[in-house]
Amino acid sequence: MPVSRTFQTPRHTTHYIEAGPPDGPLMMFLHGWPELGIIWSAQMATFADKGWRCVAPDMRGYGGSSIPDDPAAYAHEEVIADMIELHDHLGGTPAVWVGHDWGSVLVGAFAAHEPTRVTGAVLVSVPYFPTANALPTLVPLVDRTIYPTAEYPDGQWDYYRWYNTHFATAVADLDADKRSSLASIYRRGDPATLDKPVANATVTKRGGRFGAAHRAPPTEPDPELWPAMDFDTLVAIFERNGFRGPCAWYLNDDANIAFMERALDGGGLSMPVLFVNGDWDQMNSIVGNRSGEAMRAACRDLTVTRLAGGHWLPLERKGELADTIGTWIDAREL
Repeated sequence: MPVSRTFQTPRHTTHYIEAGPPDGPLMMFLHGWPELGIIWSAQMATFADKGWRCVAPDMRGYGGSSIPDDPAAYAHEEVIADMIELHDHLGGTPAVWVGHDWGSVLVGAFAAHEPTRVTGAVLVSVPYFPTANALPTLVPLVDRTIYPTAEYPDGQWDYYRWYNTHFATAVADLDADKRSSLASIYRRGDPATLDKPVANATVTKRGGRFGAAHRAPPTEPDPELWPAMDFDTLVAIFERNGFRGPCAWYLNDDANIAFMERALDGGGLSMPVLFVNGDWDQMNSIVGNRSGEAMRAACRDLTVTRLAGGHWLPLERKGELADTIGTWIDAREL
């Protein structure tokens, strides 16, 4: 079982879970929205058994880590500073860094700014954008055969725009029934939805994620995704902390773009990079569209692997994801 630990500096507190031998090679797992470090439980168990020291922090705004009030505190430069402090605390040895969703974005940005700390980068679901994962980067890449500009000006990123224009409402709607909100967010991918507009593209038209109701409909969690105990932990944490901190990650486009402009080598990544694509991910799949172009250009040693799943690959394809990462690690002799 992973061990729960807390590391504190004058600027930040990070809660993290750790598994595997303390003298093993280090593997860092960064989660995204609206997750916790425990989303990596299955993969951490696999790699801990193989002798890796596996560490999964609750990112800023989540779990037992600091939850600042100021939305500007969730800019990527601040979060990466958290990870630098944690990495130093863990010994500072170069590590394999694995990220999902916003965690994937952070792994890419971390590797661009701190390449000597990264032996390999694994990006799950969300590709790397050297100009930052931000609306000015994402919207020009929208597939207009699915999202005509007149009807969907921001494409699948309309929900992202909603955070920036109606933040208090967006958070209040999610907080109204946290358990059902989380259960409704975590659903398996469906190949029948490919080439169809995602619900996130109509948040503005509906007046919020849940429309006029301004709360999630009663929804039961999918037991094939979250183990019951882990889902109960997730809900308890969000009942305590709410969605405001996690959602504030969407409010710092200008700062994040400026931060990536200061990345080494124009944001190019020289270390081995693995991107794991969810083929049924309506938001982020790089198959059949332009979303992966910047990553292909920026990464000198890029491997792209596809899994038959949606966005939540650490939950949907627990064992397959671990096997995919392990095969790549072996091939790159990391």
